[in-house]
Amino acid sequence: MPPPQITRPHFPKGYVGNPKALLAWSDVEQRLAEAQNYWLCSVRPNERPHVVPKWAVWVEGRLYFDGSPETRHARNIAENPSVAVHLESGTEAVIMEGTAQAIQKPSVDLAIKVAQAYKTKYAALGYAPEPVQWDNGGLFEIIPATVIAWTQFTEDPTKFIFT
Repeated sequence: MPPPQITRPHFPKGYVGNPKALLAWSDVEQRLAEAQNYWLCSVRPNERPHVVPKWAVWVEGRLYFDGSPETRHARNIAENPSVAVHLESGTEAVIMEGTAQAIQKPSVDLAIKVAQAYKTKYAALGYAPEPVQWDNGGLFEIIPATVIAWTQFTEDPTKFIFT
């Protein structure tokens, strides 16, 4: 994945006066990789939002999660691929917007990488999938369009734009 364009998010007048720093993408990417819980927001067919906590893994610049294609969020994504993902902290925020898609059968290489990332992160919590688990679907990929992050809202709000 090519490096993102780094800029400042647009805030209405009075929100952030004089921020002093920009975050490094490598630091934000590490937070995406290390997070345990992700809040996934999808859009229902009637345009109402739907939010659900998910376990997920960050692999090669994309966020992967799995589950039944019959879940509300999977059905939403099938109708409208626009999603937002937020990590748990509001103090040290990471907010990603992008497009999601179901992967019907991942390549062997991708399935191995995603399964290993899940095992590394969640095996102690009882989840360690095998790469063949997604041979008939059930794996989803989120491709980031923008990420807004900060560690101190008034000091370092940063926007990353992917093209």
